[in-house]
Amino acid sequence: MFSAYILGKVKAGTENEVLNSLKSQSAMKKASLTYGVYDLCIETQFKTMEELDDFVFNILRKVPGIKETVTLITSKTIFSQPSQAVSFG
Repeated sequence: MFSAYILGKVKAGTENEVLNSLKSQSAMKKASLTYGVYDLCIETQFKTMEELDDFVFNILRKVPGIKETVTLITSKTIFSQPSQAVSFG
């Protein structure tokens, strides 16, 4: 099991529609609209690289309004509270 953050650029005016269209995706743990270079940050979790490929290429990039994506695969994750420390991979 591994986590990935997917950043997206969204066509202006479609942000809420894009966010709402992602609600039913089981691999998605959290999605947030953001300020700055990227408009969208999606926290995901997958069992295999093939599942990640499927999500990015066959689901996310086909959502109307998504213009560009960047995928960041995590190597290690920690939390600010030691009792919550988790490492994937």
